[in-house]
Amino acid sequence: MVEDKIFYDPFLNYFHEANKNADFPHFEWGKLILHHLFRFLLNLFFSALVVHFIFKNKRWTFQAVILMVLVFVITFPIYLYGIHTKFDIGYLFSFYMRRFVIQPLILLLIIPMFYYRKHINSL
Repeated sequence: MVEDKIFYDPFLNYFHEANKNADFPHFEWGKLILHHLFRFLLNLFFSALVVHFIFKNKRWTFQAVILMVLVFVITFPIYLYGIHTKFDIGYLFSFYMRRFVIQPLILLLIIPMFYYRKHINSL
């Protein structure tokens, strides 16, 4: 509800379903990168809290943080390259790279992975 007020994201409307043919927005590189980093840090903090309260294991929480940082380190430069080329690498590919950058999607993979790990460890 307040996403557009808290974060600088000129691509919010560009990637909205109704605007697939929207013009490529004007943006400021520095501001965009700083806001994405801020958003990532917020997602990382709250995701780590979720993992910690579900599994109550500091080591697993640390491992989850490392996995989330690795995914960000991989996807963020790809997304920035996509922006640099005005998404010539593909609209959908860029859309999903953006999702991994701005949303804690990796948490949806980490939680089931850790539940499986917990199950295997209990056998």
